This record gives sequence, structure tokens and C-alpha cells, in this order.
Amino acid sequence: MIKEEHDLSVMAAPQGSAPMGTTVINIQPETSLPDHIIWSLFNTIYMNWCCLGFVAFAYSVKSRDRKMVGDMIGAQSYASTAKCLNIWALVLGLLLTITFIILKLAGLLTISLYI
Repeated sequence: MIKEEHDLSVMAAPQGSAPMGTTVINIQPETSLPDHIIWSLFNTIYMNWCCLGFVAFAYSVKSRDRKMVGDMIGAQSYASTAKCLNIWALVLGLLLTITFIILKLAGLLTISLYI
């Protein structure tokens, strides 16, 4: 018998042993669910017209709490509400700020015409 064949026969599993069992562990991947907390904080500090930024921040914190507990459906619901409130806060904030600037400039132009 050649030495290589002898080594292969020794390394092979014995024919009379029981089949090996396997264990499968399913690890769920880390789902990235945005809670929009930074955007809410920005809207709370800079674009807090009608307190929408603060309410969005509260929903973002609730979303983060639900995510830490493991309730992904609840976290997604709160995150969706926070996103909607953030959009409204940003749009209203920009519109009201631009309107205020236009009215201020129009007032200054009107005053400068009479002087």
C-alpha cells in the first residue's frame, strides 16, 4: 500500500460511527432603522415654528426607546411620525422665515422711499 493511500484511510471517518449532528444558529442582521433624532434636534433648535420640531424630537426619542426594547414595528411607527413632523417643521420654518425676510425688506424699502 502506498503511504498516501494509507494516510487517507486513517483520516477518513470510521464507517460504523453515528452521523454527526449540526447546529444552526440564525443571527438576525442588525437592521438600520433611522429614528431622525438629529434632524428633530435641528428643527427643535432652529425651525421650531408651532412647536413641530419639539414634537418631532419627542417622537424620535420614543422611536429610539422602542428600538432599544426590540419593538421594531413600534419604532418604525414613531420614526415615520417623526419624519413627517420634521418635514412639516422644516417646510413651514423655511416658508415663514422667507416670508418674514421679504416683508422686512419690503418695509425697509417703503420707509426709505418716504425719507
